Amino acid sequence: MSTRRTADRCILILLDGLGDRAYPTLGDRTPLQAAQTPHLDSFAQSGSCGLLHAGRPGIALPSENAHFALFGYQEQEFPGRGLFEALGAGLDIRPGDIAFLVHFGAAEVREQILFLKKHRPKTSSEETRAFIEAISSYTCTRNDGDETESIQIDYLPTKGLDGILRLRGKGLSRQVTDTSPPQHEHPLLMALPYRNADDLPAAQRTAAALNSYIAWSHITLSKHPLNRKRQEKQQELVNVLVTQRPGTSGKIQPFAERWGIQGASLASGLMYWGLASYLGMRVEQVKDTDNPGQDLAERLQLADSLGKEYEFLHVHTKAPDAAAHTKDPHKKVAAIESLDKGIGEMLPNLLDGRTVVIITADHSTPSAGPQIHSGEPVPIAVAGPGIRRDLVTGFDEVQCAPGSLGWVQGQDLMPMVLNFLDRAKLVGLMDTPDDQPYWPGKRTPFRL
Repeated sequence: MSTRRTADRCILILLDGLGDRAYPTLGDRTPLQAAQTPHLDSFAQSGSCGLLHAGRPGIALPSENAHFALFGYQEQEFPGRGLFEALGAGLDIRPGDIAFLVHFGAAEVREQILFLKKHRPKTSSEETRAFIEAISSYTCTRNDGDETESIQIDYLPTKGLDGILRLRGKGLSRQVTDTSPPQHEHPLLMALPYRNADDLPAAQRTAAALNSYIAWSHITLSKHPLNRKRQEKQQELVNVLVTQRPGTSGKIQPFAERWGIQGASLASGLMYWGLASYLGMRVEQVKDTDNPGQDLAERLQLADSLGKEYEFLHVHTKAPDAAAHTKDPHKKVAAIESLDKGIGEMLPNLLDGRTVVIITADHSTPSAGPQIHSGEPVPIAVAGPGIRRDLVTGFDEVQCAPGSLGWVQGQDLMPMVLNFLDRAKLVGLMDTPDDQPYWPGKRTPFRL
């Protein structure tokens, strides 16, 4: 009589932006369908498959929202991407601060309206430092009756022309609209409070301070000597700052407390480092090279070595998403094929009888057209001890659809992980005062 060995860890391989649409240049196939992926196909044949959407069909999610849902957190708990990037960069963000994503742009004034000509115009490192220094600090003061209120605004650089704009003061809110238009040749937007803001006066104060800073920074940059030199050389002016996706810290239940297992994240990029840090997961700050397959193989090797300490390991690559943003489907095919080789290099070690491996994506990223991300589901495949084998023979958005996992939503993933690891608590059992989804909880023994 044979018995299966219980898995004691789960490795989530997340191929960012893997899903896509079909293109005539690829024979009306998606890049994943067109790519040669023998290792991904073999993996799909060894377990259960399905389709996943971190939210709802048709909703185009950014990576931060999708990851937040996949890690088992609710939309109302989401603190905003600006916070994640700030934490990932190791910046000083205190409770009550608002952290906006911010970057420089080139703008043109038309009838007193700023039109964005280009996001992140090309600059030298010396120019970048000088422009940042010119607008690095600003104080917005307003009189409210007999009381004078000050909001301190600081530009904190993170990479190149990108940074975090930190607003610090009393009574601020992140419920403020973006000022950044997604496309060129469109007007910059006024920062406005959300119509249904939880604290409308706080949102109004925040929006007013932000608009004041953006107007001041535009005037300051326009007068900068380096911009006069750029104008003489017929180069684009670096004369505006645009903001989006504000965030602020709040109370959050740590990942280990919510799910009863220790988590670690192996990813590149400030946002992923900050997100994992915010949830109390271990953060491994890996770097990208021009060989995404080798990068992924090395991350999987590191995850394998951490598997004795951590039961849930998030292994991430941005390669498919980055390739899709070039708007060339063939570049995405090449990225996928490279990742397939990296996965193939490590899979025999990972499918060791004690590990559940999940391969999926956070969202779909179109390789053509105006959309940044799109709302189609992505394939998901799971293999490991006790995992059912269905009849799926290939890993892509179409072949995985009839698989035995069926339709998976973001909030389903972590309960599925607990189930695969034999850690899912039977509904109704209460071994602790809190109704946790896992067992055993932090139990209190009976003493005489």
